[in-house]
Amino acid sequence: MISPIKIRVSAFSCLLGLPIAAILGWSSPSQAQPEEVFPTNTLENADDLRPLNQPSSIFSLAAGERLLAEAGDAISVQDYSLAANKLREARQVFDQLSNFYQELSSMFIGIDSRITDNHRRRALQSAQKRDQASYQLALVHRQQNKPELAVPLLIQILRSQQPTRELGQQAYQQLFELGFVEIPYPNDGAAPSTSSSTPR
Repeated sequence: MISPIKIRVSAFSCLLGLPIAAILGWSSPSQAQPEEVFPTNTLENADDLRPLNQPSSIFSLAAGERLLAEAGDAISVQDYSLAANKLREARQVFDQLSNFYQELSSMFIGIDSRITDNHRRRALQSAQKRDQASYQLALVHRQQNKPELAVPLLIQILRSQQPTRELGQQAYQQLFELGFVEIPYPNDGAAPSTSSSTPR
């Protein structure tokens, strides 16, 4: 006589020998679920699916621009504390983007010149925006009577822009107006035409 335990083991062994599709097919037609249809990732909607291309992304040039605009709104109502916070966030976004794009550009040197050139342009664009945000933040610190916070920012701008470029000259002019440097530049004493101690 075959014990009940052996019968159960034998039945389970038979199930293991069946294909998975056959086992899943045992469900009755009334219980079958409709097949889900997912949208295909076509060229038309591929960009829309990438998260950093979305308007809500915080890690993009557009996000940094939004922060700059919010800082401008705060400056217009003389809320310099909020403006400083927004400008610091914008600087961080642009600085990280510039560094990452520069790294990507260097990785593709000698491999794909299109990618190298594209990322180099993005790195330069991000760095320029970072320096503009830094300059505005330095002006905000001047309005807050915190010149000691403005000086490091102005030095960073000069290091990035060089004294021969307009933003670099404006940064040096701010250092001169703060009394941090004694000799004006350009040497003829003419201040850059767009220099202003008022943030905008």
